[in-house]
Amino acid sequence: MAQFQFNIKHLKRIGLHLLLWLSVLAFFVLVFDADNTVDSDVFYFSLFLMPVTIGTTYVCIYKLIPDYLITKRYFLFSLYSVYTVIISTFGVVISVFFAIAYLTDFRFTKILGISRNAIFIMACIYLVAIIISAFKLLKLNLKQSKYNAELEAKILEAQLKLKDQELKYLKMQIHPHFLFNTLNTLYGSALKQSEDTPNMILKLSNLLDYLLYQVDKPTVDLSEEINHIEDYVSLEQMRFSDTLKVNLKKSNCSKSLYVAPMLFLPFVENSFKHGTIVNGTLMIHIQFECTENHINFSIVNSHAPSENTTSGIGLENIKKRLNLLYKNQHELVISETASEFCVNLSLQLKPKLTDA
Repeated sequence: MAQFQFNIKHLKRIGLHLLLWLSVLAFFVLVFDADNTVDSDVFYFSLFLMPVTIGTTYVCIYKLIPDYLITKRYFLFSLYSVYTVIISTFGVVISVFFAIAYLTDFRFTKILGISRNAIFIMACIYLVAIIISAFKLLKLNLKQSKYNAELEAKILEAQLKLKDQELKYLKMQIHPHFLFNTLNTLYGSALKQSEDTPNMILKLSNLLDYLLYQVDKPTVDLSEEINHIEDYVSLEQMRFSDTLKVNLKKSNCSKSLYVAPMLFLPFVENSFKHGTIVNGTLMIHIQFECTENHINFSIVNSHAPSENTTSGIGLENIKKRLNLLYKNQHELVISETASEFCVNLSLQLKPKLTDA
């Protein structure tokens, strides 16, 4: 079947070439017959010029253009083009000589009128070669453009797959880190046989549902993200009891805003993990300020200078996720003073596409 299709394609190509050269032959007959005042067979004269025309054209389109011009070997292209002109000129002279000899029965005293203007004959032959070469060059350029577009699409697809795999890897690291901290809280409550343990398990269940079924989505409602931050804070509140004071403010954070899941929670986790109880209290201030396509998030916790607050899997991963998901669309500023550790994250959001 493949061989049959190849033969059909090959036959079509041969047919197109035959049609092309028949058209060129007709062109020669019309052009040479226009100024011919001598009774002669213009068709046969044109036929004698066809081999050198075909040879010159094929050398241009199958050798000079693809091997030297397209590959930008301009010196060799120029050199071999000169050789081609010289050889083809010699071929035209020979063709005209034999055409005259044949059409005059070797009586050269009867010179054909169409043979007197050699420059005109050469111009016609090279005009054909140039026009066909121009079409060949256009075809090669279109083919190269198509190849470049396909290659660019493959590279983009590979980059997207790599980005997706890296995001999944980062999420896999964030999940165990989050669960480790939360289960430690639940374990401490169970040891104390606290009455709040069932409520903690319920909130943990909600967080796990979010973790397992929502976190793989590209975006979630910002309000949903904030709700789960509140659940996490409630779990920590049960663990810290009166030693924890959390102030969470949110302004204009409607359901029309969408963010990557688990984007802010690692910062909240870090505040509890690395925050320091000062004067008997761990102070944490969380604030969301939202506009139509912009979110300003800030979190401040009490802090002792000796603590290393910039380390940790969660914080490092969230930096990588931000660079992947919000490249050139976010600004993250982490600072500390003698008593506070501060994180400020500014996000410029793209409008969420609605289903058609």
